[in-house]
Amino acid sequence: MEVKNNRLQGIKFLESPNFNDRPKGSDISLLVIHSISLPPKTYNTNHIEKFFLNELDFSLHNFYKELQDIKVSSHILIKRSGEVIQFVPFNKRAWHAGVSSFKGKGDCNNFSIGIELEGSDDDIFEDIQYDQLSLVTSSLIKEYALINKDNIKGHSDIAPGRKTDPGKMFDWNRYLNNV
Repeated sequence: MEVKNNRLQGIKFLESPNFNDRPKGSDISLLVIHSISLPPKTYNTNHIEKFFLNELDFSLHNFYKELQDIKVSSHILIKRSGEVIQFVPFNKRAWHAGVSSFKGKGDCNNFSIGIELEGSDDDIFEDIQYDQLSLVTSSLIKEYALINKDNIKGHSDIAPGRKTDPGKMFDWNRYLNNV
């Protein structure tokens, strides 16, 4: 995979409205790994995409009532099928991390790239997801010099006590050994 003009080449791009400009001087230096499923533990729908595009029909599931006023998007989603979808160009500030901190710097959205894996905290992830995540990560490391293996964290690492994803079933060693 190649990054060109702040987008991965050869994948689907669906432009989310849930982003803004990064503050001046906010160099991309962190990669945040998330997991999401909508509704929880339900896979292979288009509900995540619809949520990131502000097009989710909140009447489809009772859980969605909690999400009605939330505007979020990661830069990248890796579905259980291995499909990679980009929602926000990497040079823009996607709204994925919320209240967060890394190495004493708050608001990680300012300097991070967010990657969502379709999954949940207590389910295993698919082999193809690890393969695609490793490819995407390797491309990002080549493109953004300040991202390295030490600056790849889970949402739970930058928002402890508030977030638990990607969860206990995510195999960090497997992932990082293939980057």
